[in-house]
Amino acid sequence: MTASNLTDRLLPPATITALLGALYLIFIGVPADAVQGPVQRIFYVHMAMWLATFSAFGLVGLASLLYLWRRSPRWDNLGRASAELGLLFCSLGLATGCIWARPIWGTWWTWDPRLTLTLILWMIYAAYLLLRALATEPTQGATLAAILGVSGVVDLYLINRAVYWWRGIHPAVIVNREGGSGLNDPLMRVTLLVSMLAFFLLFLWLLRLRLRTARLQDAVDDLRAQLAGV
Repeated sequence: MTASNLTDRLLPPATITALLGALYLIFIGVPADAVQGPVQRIFYVHMAMWLATFSAFGLVGLASLLYLWRRSPRWDNLGRASAELGLLFCSLGLATGCIWARPIWGTWWTWDPRLTLTLILWMIYAAYLLLRALATEPTQGATLAAILGVSGVVDLYLINRAVYWWRGIHPAVIVNREGGSGLNDPLMRVTLLVSMLAFFLLFLWLLRLRLRTARLQDAVDDLRAQLAGV
């Protein structure tokens, strides 16, 4: 059995187990926050979405760079698949953030530096996919999208540093400016780690499925080209 086949067999049950464990900890195991109350529980899902988002878009940047260097369809497929999943998780991250913000901040949205940069991030990779969809010449579209995919990594770094560089109301929960943490209960930290692991595994599982679909599509396109040339 190859490593790829072993991964395909182990990844689905590992993902489902981690997701069930995360759900149990979030809704039953972890205590409610003393200040925010039950609404704070969405934080564990919200943060997990951003781990998947940053992983996906970081992978887009790496795959785009390798595509510009090697011009291999393999890297192009990886960049496109990662961008699609990154945009999905980024959308869910923004949505869960808005749900949390309404009872805590009294508004669904505010132009906080981190939130604004995150919205820009969503637009960058939405434009990446739009370029792919609208390009009349696939190679040219892949090249332009790859350039955008590499440049979008800069925004990832700005989002990470936004709460430390600029004044805003978005909390730095994991490590604040004073070096402390907003997660005082050890079970809160365990819940966060399990949730982040669960959604990261979900991202990997979906990525493998999307890449498999891309390879099948490439095989179909090659077959059509061969038949057309006969």
